[in-house]
Amino acid sequence: MSNNNHEYENPAVTVDMLVFTIEDEQLKCLMVKRKEEPYAGMWSLPGVFVHIDETLEEAALRGIREETNLSGIYFEQLYTFSDIHRDPRKRVISVAYMALVPREKLTFCTGERTESVSLIHVNNLPEKLAFDHKKIIEYARNRIKNKVEYTDIAFHFVSEEFTLPYLQKVYEILLGKALYKANFRKKIITYIEETGESTAGDAHRPSKLYRRKKS
Repeated sequence: MSNNNHEYENPAVTVDMLVFTIEDEQLKCLMVKRKEEPYAGMWSLPGVFVHIDETLEEAALRGIREETNLSGIYFEQLYTFSDIHRDPRKRVISVAYMALVPREKLTFCTGERTESVSLIHVNNLPEKLAFDHKKIIEYARNRIKNKVEYTDIAFHFVSEEFTLPYLQKVYEILLGKALYKANFRKKIITYIEETGESTAGDAHRPSKLYRRKKS
């Protein structure tokens, strides 16, 4: 058996959280401005190192809770990013998790290691982000766009009750293209049901309210 200690060096593991929401008819991602090195003063995704006594999922939930005070939200593992020099401090492998949240449920606060927190339009990111986080965001953006085509993932961006015009707008934002109303409604009809309620009539005609069918 070899006694070469280099064979047993262990990389650190982090989780980076991508919290997406729709605000002002734009897909936005929650980002933090770093207070500490490396990349002090630059925007990055919120992230945490994985503790020795927790799973990746537990670390992701802890990170989301610390930055947004949210729990019980939809999130999924996105991808593992393992470029050798992605972190200047040491060898760090990051497992990215993606959370999708309606804007009205999203609150956030500045953590101990951050100067500020903001929602940033994914199509108008700062030129430079910390680490490889621009690459991670672009990967997540493509994942969302692809999954909208064949799943009901878009429903995680809307409230429990919604109008069909608003739901269509959400789909258009995520897909990056306009949709024909008839084709859209045919596509999503199996996912929704009427609530029996309508929006209040003001400057516009009342619209029926729908909800997602329970599986």
